[in-house]
Amino acid sequence: MAIDQIIDARQRDLGGFTVRRVLPAPGRRMVGPFIFFDHLGPTSLAAGHGIDVRPHPHIALATVTYLFGGAFLHRDSLGSVQEIHPGDVNWMTAGRGIAHSERTPPAMRAQGSQIHGIQSWVALPDGHEEVAPAFAHHAAATLPHLTVDDCELRVIAGEAFGRRSPVEVLWPTLYVLAQMPANAALELPADHTERAVYVADGEIDVDGEVLGEARLAVLTRGDTVRLHARHNARVMFLGGEPFPTPRHIWWNFVASSRERIEQAKRDWAEGRFAPVPGDDEFVPLPDD
Repeated sequence: MAIDQIIDARQRDLGGFTVRRVLPAPGRRMVGPFIFFDHLGPTSLAAGHGIDVRPHPHIALATVTYLFGGAFLHRDSLGSVQEIHPGDVNWMTAGRGIAHSERTPPAMRAQGSQIHGIQSWVALPDGHEEVAPAFAHHAAATLPHLTVDDCELRVIAGEAFGRRSPVEVLWPTLYVLAQMPANAALELPADHTERAVYVADGEIDVDGEVLGEARLAVLTRGDTVRLHARHNARVMFLGGEPFPTPRHIWWNFVASSRERIEQAKRDWAEGRFAPVPGDDEFVPLPDD
């Protein structure tokens, strides 16, 4: 069997907009370094309305924003201000602590827009959880693009299909967007120990199992897997090497130590995270 587990996305209300959450899931906390995976949209935003993710904190992870449509305006406590558009990558390393916000840019808010994309977190590996926070933006044109068996591939992060993304990662990582036309077939090699396939839209066949929109298949280790597009499909490949030590997750915090998460909770509640310049709001620490 090519599939070890199938995960159906669950809807989550984030206060004004809904996402489809894939990771973490019952029985599967991580795939490679990926510990959080949300499918945002597609959502239409009327003129005068937008998405407002107020300033909130992170530790010991990197947030990864990749959009298919629309835009976000990112601000963080380092002073970074960056719009992200389809095909770009925003990679924010939280390390010992960072706060950030993501909002619909003012021009798009005024005219109305759509938003569609994937927001994920990769946990930082042992020895790197307390690195200095950092932010990097990579324009779409800088990411490797290749065609394999009529499928258009873009290497978002890590290494795949003989190409390496310029996004700096701290752990062996697989993150690829595949645009598969109807009836196309594509082989996903076993270059990474843990691999998963997520269908953002369309429908594919994996070893006789039909995967429709918002389904993720965790693949068995060690075998090349052949994918067949039953219809035009947008598919994400994600994974990498498994972590040798487990990770804990609570709200926006990830760490190998529960004590570290408790400290982060106190730091946010007591105002010890640096503020986000230009964005005075914040998300309060939730109740346990």
